Amino acid sequence: MSYPEHPATPGNAPQTQHGTGVRRTNPMAVAALVLGILAVLLFWTVVGGALLGLLALIFGIIGARKARGGQAPRRVMSIVGAVLGALGLIASVVIIAIGASILNSDEFKDFDDCVQHADSQSERDACADDFEQDVNN
Repeated sequence: MSYPEHPATPGNAPQTQHGTGVRRTNPMAVAALVLGILAVLLFWTVVGGALLGLLALIFGIIGARKARGGQAPRRVMSIVGAVLGALGLIASVVIIAIGASILNSDEFKDFDDCVQHADSQSERDACADDFEQDVNN
């Protein structure tokens, strides 16, 4: 048996289906997808890749669990958001690890010391050339 919609309720407002308790929208899925896309686009930043990716992963898992339990739709959207979030998170962690290893390398420490003691632009350029040779060898 179907019931007519209440006249004050807009047609696209989040509501439950009568008698089932299933919502027509899944805000966790939407949040996961948006944050996952942003995480993939901004993976090279700590906030963009790591933080947004982690949030997308969490929201995607929550959204998928609600959808699997029959409490909300859009399970695939939740999964896609979680996967994109995980990819952004992984890429960001890799970029951070590479950056940390470069900054802790002996070659970079030598370059930093050379630049600190350089008095002119030509001496700084020589430091850069030496650093490039050290990295390539």
